[in-house]
Amino acid sequence: MAALAFIGFPIYYIFMDKSINDRLKEVRHALKLSQKQFAKGIFLKSSGYLGCIEVYRHEVNDRIIELVVSAYGVSKTWLKTGEGSMFEKERKIDAQLEEMNILFNQLNPHFKKYVLTQIKDLIKLQNAKDKLI
Repeated sequence: MAALAFIGFPIYYIFMDKSINDRLKEVRHALKLSQKQFAKGIFLKSSGYLGCIEVYRHEVNDRIIELVVSAYGVSKTWLKTGEGSMFEKERKIDAQLEEMNILFNQLNPHFKKYVLTQIKDLIKLQNAKDKLI
């Protein structure tokens, strides 16, 4: 026991199931994102807050849960309880789409609207060309 206290692990941690803090870190690792990338994807201004969550200095609040579920498709049930699958649907997203999602979530709302408009215009252009062929 003295050895465990020496290295800084709370004794109860060894006997506990994973906490929501652990599961949040597990999601980040599954997505292969740095703390900075993950934090930007859920609109945190600093990765420091996420780091504090991962080492139990901050609790995971409802806002963080909703942002993680929305941005990364994580199952709310799994995140809160550990039951079920990590993701709502199996992640069969290709690398480009995943990169696009990460980058898009880093944009401010004005630029997000601009990007969406550009994508819609590109699709219209593509469809018009397809009709000519």
